[in-house]
Amino acid sequence: MRLPRVLTTLAAGLGLLLGALTAPPAHARADDGAAPPAQWRSYWVDAFNPGIYTPAQVTALVQDALDVNANALIVQTARRYDCFCNNALYPRTDAAIAPEPYDPLAEVVRQGHAAGLQVHAWVNVNTMWNSSTPPRSPDHVFNQHGPGATGADRWLNKKADGQELVGANAYVDPGHPAAVDYIVRGIQSIVRNYDVDGVNLDYVRYPDGSSTTTHSDWGYNAVSLARFQQATGRTDVPLPSDTAWSDWRRNQVTQLVRRIYLGVWEIDPQARLSMDAITYGHGPQAVGGWRATRTYTEVLQDWAGWLDEGIMDTAVTMNYKRNWNPDQARMFSEWSEFLADHQGERQAVNGPALYLNSVADSLSQVRQALRPSTAGNAAAGWSGYSYAAPSKDVAANGLPAERAKLVQALTRGEDAPFSNEATVPGMPWKTAPRDGHVTGRLLLHSGGPLDQVPVTLTPLTGGGEKTTRLSDGSGWFGFTHVKPGLYLLTLLLPEGVIGAPKTVVRVTKGSIARTAFPPFLAVP
Repeated sequence: MRLPRVLTTLAAGLGLLLGALTAPPAHARADDGAAPPAQWRSYWVDAFNPGIYTPAQVTALVQDALDVNANALIVQTARRYDCFCNNALYPRTDAAIAPEPYDPLAEVVRQGHAAGLQVHAWVNVNTMWNSSTPPRSPDHVFNQHGPGATGADRWLNKKADGQELVGANAYVDPGHPAAVDYIVRGIQSIVRNYDVDGVNLDYVRYPDGSSTTTHSDWGYNAVSLARFQQATGRTDVPLPSDTAWSDWRRNQVTQLVRRIYLGVWEIDPQARLSMDAITYGHGPQAVGGWRATRTYTEVLQDWAGWLDEGIMDTAVTMNYKRNWNPDQARMFSEWSEFLADHQGERQAVNGPALYLNSVADSLSQVRQALRPSTAGNAAAGWSGYSYAAPSKDVAANGLPAERAKLVQALTRGEDAPFSNEATVPGMPWKTAPRDGHVTGRLLLHSGGPLDQVPVTLTPLTGGGEKTTRLSDGSGWFGFTHVKPGLYLLTLLLPEGVIGAPKTVVRVTKGSIARTAFPPFLAVP
């Protein structure tokens, strides 16, 4: 159980007491007995810069977070399938961190929780590697499934023109079933082995660098392309602009998110799944709607749909815009309005870029990020990118000075946006669930998967909705947030596959109902 921030701060030690003698006035706290407001406040803490490399850096990080009255840390744990931790499926990073037994994630969790901060493990999902020097671990994905791999062992994402590497950057194709299995198991290993409050997904999308903003050039891994052809009965190689091809690729990302969501729930039903949401260009209201945004068309990321389905607890939008640029300031405003009004029953956090703005401009963006929309809705909170660069003026004025200036702007004065402490908003859909979930796997007698089979969930009791999903490349299927009751599961088996295509499943609140279809037989 986490101690309240007010208690852990009082118990932080003599060092803090002595520091207070020369520090600015302590953070204001309500003295009328009122509970702190619910408002997410976090730093993104990237692992490409100092912050978690040593225990001393973690101590400084935690204090810096407390100084701005933050209540959460989004800490980069897996950058390129390398882990800033010692006990996960992903191999330990080659970065210049303190030697073992030092475990960065464990240390951040230990110190962060002692100070009353939530810790969310930030995992880059589809970024394989970004250096001409390969990782040292022979088990690393780049060494096992990168440029040296052949056939189905090659997980590399590929452009329509055949390009796989962008400089030294390599990416994983989310349409490759083995890659998806590995990603899900890797994230589960972090949740299983560390007392994190949640997992934050980054790069859960297709890569940048397409030839246009209207579609993605990526997704042409041979295994992924063959799956699309099998699903559609086509034999051609689709153009990047092909609508059916774009929809299929986007659905691969959504299915991956669905699997991660239920995979995390399976290990810890209270853990939060968040993600770093793309907000390229102008907002939906300026370009013709959500499906016309670069987010939806160019990188094939449907985070608004994930919030609607409930497979994402919190979308932390990367609303990285320069406040001093009028056009970008308008973009920031448009996205702020959209995310506040499209949270559904979940949460969206507005995440401005500190590194692109002066402290004064960042303060302006904080105020706008938290301001209610025209419809009266407010974002769930704020996240600053990033801890390592609190303003664009660090090079000119130095990191300590700019960090102190940010603390002053955010917390000092009656009208400062973070003058009082706040708590991370709760997740009633997890703490007091009203629904449950269904998962299963479709396999042949040979052990191979039944891919892209329509699975229909039909309510027999309980008043739920009839829903159809497709099995993925591993034969897995899942239905989230299903009303309690009895349901019929029906499969539309492909030609040449025989077996029992129906079963009954009971859904209960807060639980995952796992179905077990007997293996199917493929006949000539």
